[in-house]
Amino acid sequence: MAGDSRLVAFPCLAQRRLLCVGGYCKRFVYSPARAMEIFPMQKIVEGIRQFQKDVFTSKRKLFEGLAEGQNPLALFITCSDSRINPSLLTQTEPGELFILRNAGNIVPPYGAVAGGEAATIEYAVNVLQVKDIILCGHSHCGAMGGLLDPAQLENLPAVRSWLSHCESTDRIIDENYGHLTDPSARLTATVEENVLVQLEHLRTHPAVAAALARQALDLHGWVYKFETGQVFGYDPRTGQFSLIEGTSFAAPSATRDLLPT
Repeated sequence: MAGDSRLVAFPCLAQRRLLCVGGYCKRFVYSPARAMEIFPMQKIVEGIRQFQKDVFTSKRKLFEGLAEGQNPLALFITCSDSRINPSLLTQTEPGELFILRNAGNIVPPYGAVAGGEAATIEYAVNVLQVKDIILCGHSHCGAMGGLLDPAQLENLPAVRSWLSHCESTDRIIDENYGHLTDPSARLTATVEENVLVQLEHLRTHPAVAAALARQALDLHGWVYKFETGQVFGYDPRTGQFSLIEGTSFAAPSATRDLLPT
């Protein structure tokens, strides 16, 4: 094993382990915190144990009920970014959100890609009959950063190809936001415009178009700022993203102009 830089651990007696690096082994005292630091998967496995011991047992009836089927409140489309947790953000329980995630919260126009996005959307609207679709972008989006700086995608051909579904977003920013020279402000504008572009793509899906035509579905465009916890919803009355706050605030629909209350 000499010259091998891989990290290997072998179980030992009691609370000891052999830690082997580059062919050299030594014992170390085991502790959960130490194991999680050295072996990241240990944190995930430990999480399963904690879930089964604490969470599942306290919500057993909820989980047993899920075996009977699902009736989600909404389809939630967002980015794959690990910093976003839709259920935590919306404080929803298992079974309440039907979630679609990918890099850049992108919805390819119908027929452009024979992929999971179209199938998920179709199933959510036609089978689960969700009444709302939320498309949620987020701050510091790496996909949108790559769209603004193609040099970042030099060795990422799959990502570069995927971002072709954001071509309209790129053109909108390039031709209408020349006055924004601050990188942070330009990225924020890109995130917001991309949410609106992807909502338009969403309308091209037959299941969505049909549901919209019979006024059985509302679309919502959100941007989540994870460093502050704020969520902004697109309001077609103002053409702006407004802060969603307060128990009396109804998240505006981007489906059509809302009538005054």
